[in-house]
Amino acid sequence: MTALKTLQDRDQSIWLDSISRELLESGTLSRYIANLSVTGLTSNPTIFERAIAASDRYDAAIREHLESEAPAEQIFFEFALADIVAAADLFQPTYDASEGRDGFVSLEVSPTLADDTEQSVEEAKALFARAGRSNVLIKIPGTAAGLLAIEELIAAGIPVNVTLLFSRSQYRAAAEAYLRGIEKRIRAGQNAHVPSVASLFVSRWDGATASRLPSELANRLGIAISKRTYKVYQEILESDRWRRLARAGAQPQRLLWASTGTKDPELHPGYYLTALAAGGTVATVPEKTLLAFAESGAVEGVLGTDTAEADAVVEDVSGLGVDVDALAAKLQADGRDAFVASWNDLLACIEEKRTRMRTA
Repeated sequence: MTALKTLQDRDQSIWLDSISRELLESGTLSRYIANLSVTGLTSNPTIFERAIAASDRYDAAIREHLESEAPAEQIFFEFALADIVAAADLFQPTYDASEGRDGFVSLEVSPTLADDTEQSVEEAKALFARAGRSNVLIKIPGTAAGLLAIEELIAAGIPVNVTLLFSRSQYRAAAEAYLRGIEKRIRAGQNAHVPSVASLFVSRWDGATASRLPSELANRLGIAISKRTYKVYQEILESDRWRRLARAGAQPQRLLWASTGTKDPELHPGYYLTALAAGGTVATVPEKTLLAFAESGAVEGVLGTDTAEADAVVEDVSGLGVDVDALAAKLQADGRDAFVASWNDLLACIEEKRTRMRTA
């Protein structure tokens, strides 16, 4: 608990990277909020697919559709929204106490829309309206089409979690989309406070390069990329452009560390949390990481904007033939494809359960 409280005291929010009906109904999430400094929650298609496949707690909701021809996607969003709303209500006190800066729950649009701006915007608006909670963030990937959707959604006042970012250039593009959306609102005389986070995926860098790097560079690239991105984040917040928006009532689009679970079994589960302690940021953590960090995690210092060491790591990795920019693009495409695969598995699981119930 001490390390988690230290992060909170240093203005880093801890959001649980998990959701399930069991987590909600058992009171476990409430305990994490009360005892482990958890102030938000994220979800994605993989998380929901695992929750639905491994539990019978969604069966009653599926059974309500035995006589209908409702597509599996419609059924999924019905009970996903029920979970998201229940979680959002648990975090409402955090949201209120932080004046809309913290206490958020994220729900992703269908990952099959990653390259469709118009449909992403339409689905995001519909999901946010159906949720009916101001502390729900709609997740949109930072693809080319997604960036256009993000700008339009922010301009429309829809809170957004930009997902699948892997580099400082991808992050900068997401931040620019957010800034343009806020500027549109200000020009239109609208409220400039539209919550948003930008999610940089960390550990997937190290997983992707584990077999290509010597031991002295192992598990260092993800942190190096993150430190370089954090510097850009701080530069944006110190810019005249941002100061003008802040004076108009805008709040920062907080940088969020995603994919913080370790892939290397030799690492402490809290490895990335220790390395990326930074004020003004969010860290999303799987349950295993949360519990391990609560038991034996450590905070050794906070991130600064000196990237000399990080730049050296990236230079060394590049010198070994790893094209970092190309890998960032590949990781984003692979992440999108993995979420699409989980989405298809999720829908197949719902349909399989409905078919089995019909023939039982």
